[in-house]
Amino acid sequence: MKKTKTTRYDVAEHLRTPKEMAAYLEACLEEAGGDAAFVAKALGDIARAKGMAQVARDAGLSRESLYKALSGERSPGFDTILKVIEALGLRLHAEADRA
Repeated sequence: MKKTKTTRYDVAEHLRTPKEMAAYLEACLEEAGGDAAFVAKALGDIARAKGMAQVARDAGLSRESLYKALSGERSPGFDTILKVIEALGLRLHAEADRA
């Protein structure tokens, strides 16, 4: 029987346009259930798609600290999240809940 070769799926390879990046972040925000580290990981995926070094420069952070903040292993400060979102060319918005 022939072995099937698999590769690890990397969502960053599929986030090509700002619209795709925004849609991915929106979906992750909906699925996060209050898990800030989950949202940080999603931002990390988008940052890798755009180029981590450039995002770090645009956010005014070191590349190493950006990797740590967006690893999904910790919850970065909100100021870091805001810097990264701006550096990614994205915007946060709020809307009233259905209730």
